[in-house]
Amino acid sequence: MPELNIERTHTLGLAGARLVAERWREQAEQDWGMACEFEPGESEDRMRFSRSGVSGELAVTENRFDLQIKLGFLLGAYSSKIEEKIQANLDALLGPAPQA
Repeated sequence: MPELNIERTHTLGLAGARLVAERWREQAEQDWGMACEFEPGESEDRMRFSRSGVSGELAVTENRFDLQIKLGFLLGAYSSKIEEKIQANLDALLGPAPQA
């Protein structure tokens, strides 16, 4: 099974990151038909998601988003397009990248 690993840093803090993760969850459920399960933590939240042919987890901290996705055999053929779409979506939700 193809796996996608998408990581982004941010400067939103945990409270701001939780708001972005909630918007991502809403999109995943409405637009992509995902079933999402949210697990809040003290310093890190985890959101597990799945639907036919896709499963994964989004880990959210005060300065990082870490998205791990496993694609089934049929969707694996489209993994690069799927990765591009998810990266663009996450970048739009997070806003401009922090300056180094």
